Amino acid sequence: MPDLRLASLAVPRTARYAVFGPPPAAAAEWWIAIHGYGQLAAEFLTSCAALDNGRRLVVAPEALSRFYVSGDGALAADQRVGASWMTRESRDTEIADYLRYLDLLVESLGRGVATPPPIHVLAFSQGTATASRWVASGSVPVVRLVCWGGVLAPELDITSPGARLRATRIQLVVGTRDKYATPDRVGAERSRLDQAGLSYEGITFEGGHRLDDTTLATLAASRAG
Repeated sequence: MPDLRLASLAVPRTARYAVFGPPPAAAAEWWIAIHGYGQLAAEFLTSCAALDNGRRLVVAPEALSRFYVSGDGALAADQRVGASWMTRESRDTEIADYLRYLDLLVESLGRGVATPPPIHVLAFSQGTATASRWVASGSVPVVRLVCWGGVLAPELDITSPGARLRATRIQLVVGTRDKYATPDRVGAERSRLDQAGLSYEGITFEGGHRLDDTTLATLAASRAG
């Protein structure tokens, strides 16, 4: 058996994102919308239409790992394509890559903008772990983190007084019939946050594992700070 070793090499990547709303300099708010597992940026942004009030710039970055969602042996041309933020393979590297990617995205939005407006983050399903890691990194000031149909990354420091998440308004949104964000899972997450003394708001709506227009519009209209 040969002496097999794994190595890594940083390479340039071209990332894409979907966007609606006014130009960055004219927007009153920036919303970064982090999609869930198996979604693409454009389709997820369509489900965020309730955020469109003419004053919000809404940007959905697309995860860097695309794949064919269906595994039924159909021709590639007939299979739906989705994207994933990470898997267990090379986990730490993938996290570092997408944190840097999100930093660069906001940096690009801010070019030529003297004073960026408040930044809000809306994350769905798998995207909640991605978004919470990014907010916790403290690289970009975020006034609000909405975790919809998912929970914060389990390894995050939420107990120390200086934790970045403590300076962010956190809202946990879940549907009453969400088969992934089950009552047990959501209850365990709320207990974890309560024990850590981390302030958050729990919001529910009638529905499953999806965004809800009325809930999203009401949530977005509330003050972040």
